[in-house]
Amino acid sequence: MAGALVGLLFVAVTVASEKLEPAAEGSQVNRIRASAALTAFTNALAVSIFALIPGHTIGPTAVAVGAGGILFVTASLLSLVRLHTVDGRTLRDSVFLVGQIVTFVALLTSGIQVIVNPGNSGAVETIAVLVAISFLIGIDRAWELVGGPSIGIGQELVALLRDRKRGAGDPGKDEPAP
Repeated sequence: MAGALVGLLFVAVTVASEKLEPAAEGSQVNRIRASAALTAFTNALAVSIFALIPGHTIGPTAVAVGAGGILFVTASLLSLVRLHTVDGRTLRDSVFLVGQIVTFVALLTSGIQVIVNPGNSGAVETIAVLVAISFLIGIDRAWELVGGPSIGIGQELVALLRDRKRGAGDPGKDEPAP
């Protein structure tokens, strides 16, 4: 599954290639979205593949993937700060990156727990859940990269309130036309 998702990500990057050109507005955010999706899918793929090797403990792989993910997210956040692109538009992306770093820290921690105690089934289960979360992160990042529609409860409530407020200021709006 991870291999197929990585392939679809390459298609998405091809479709959205004009958004990734350095001269394009918001290109750094889009580059980070593409890289975040690739990192999430690659990490999930690596953990999944190494989990299939008989006699191989998943701990070292989880530690390596978690550490690599932490480095990627840190570099992405530094990139946003360096380019002064942390603002209202990129706030969601920044929060998403912080969520991704939490995922990688949990993966790293669980990997260490498995290395210390290979029989720790709870840590192995946590790693499996984090792999599933990585797939979902990758899908979300790829969807945003291609500009897929986003309908969230928060933005819909704000839009509804904004529309009501505009309607309240226009007394003839709710009255039937003559």
